[in-house]
Amino acid sequence: MGRYVIKRLLLILPTLFLILLANFVIVQAAPGGPVEQQIAMIEQGQKQQASMKSAGGGTAQQTYQGTRGLSEEMVESIKAQYGFDKPAPERFWLMLKSYAQLDFGTSFFKGQSVTDLILEKMPVSISLGLWSTLLIYLIAIPLGIYKACHHGSSMDKLSALILAIGHAIPVFVFAVILLVFFAGGSYFNWFPLQGLTSENFDQLSVLGKIKDYFWHLALPLLASTVGGFAGLTYLTKFSFLEELGKQYVLTARAKGLGERQVLYGHVFRNAMLIIIAGVPAAIVGIFFTGNFLIEIIFKLDGLGLLGFEAIQQRDYPVIFGTLFIFTLVGLVLQLISDVSYHLIDPRIDFEER
Repeated sequence: MGRYVIKRLLLILPTLFLILLANFVIVQAAPGGPVEQQIAMIEQGQKQQASMKSAGGGTAQQTYQGTRGLSEEMVESIKAQYGFDKPAPERFWLMLKSYAQLDFGTSFFKGQSVTDLILEKMPVSISLGLWSTLLIYLIAIPLGIYKACHHGSSMDKLSALILAIGHAIPVFVFAVILLVFFAGGSYFNWFPLQGLTSENFDQLSVLGKIKDYFWHLALPLLASTVGGFAGLTYLTKFSFLEELGKQYVLTARAKGLGERQVLYGHVFRNAMLIIIAGVPAAIVGIFFTGNFLIEIIFKLDGLGLLGFEAIQQRDYPVIFGTLFIFTLVGLVLQLISDVSYHLIDPRIDFEER
């Protein structure tokens, strides 16, 4: 297993390089970069000034000068401000050198260090991700065990229908439905529309802060959980079904052990191996896919909203900084997932494969 871990660690660097290179090429080709946006903002300001002068009695010559565009010197100055006075290969090389020192640069539009921005927004994303993961596992595992023990029953079929509907509805659609029905839309105004805390959060007592936090977190958690536990429920069910059909279970029953003793004394440990080992991979999926949309829809000031705003504004340092960290964390968690499979069940040997 040691050689496999070393091989996977060595593969992280070329994987990061190729992902950054591919996204760098795509972003460079996309129109409406920070230079173009800055030029458009300045020209818009000039047009507004020219319109005000014209309305205030300015001459036609003044109006023409105010709307004819920027000089070449000013355009070059704007390019230098954002680092676009250098060719693309040189910019990419400088970015790699900075990333090797964990220096992700400064946001074009927020004026803060990308590292500081990520550290500032990370608690919100971690909070939502951890609560989502905990809730999904608390619901999915007992439900999966129940479905395995009552396979083919009416409750099994009814829960299968509910799971299929929950899994089929996209996360963002369900989030919008919750907002419309329960957050001041056309029906009920039971929950806040956005954010994780109220404006008077600092003035509340400790108990009041806890209540306010979970009051704001209720709809985002519900939206991220409903579509997330269907897969884990079925994984749990079929894992237990497989174990329940094995010879050692029949032997335990023949010895006179009760169903609860058989289930939790013998089956549970073996059936839960694959589920426990899949926790790191599940965290990757919850953090880096579903919850990003939740943060955007509910205006939660986390990494998802930060990345969305960075894409809108073409804030390249933030885009590439968050991409680098997300990719690195995802690769490390996938490696941890593989190692946990081997630790829990030594029969699984990735080195041999």
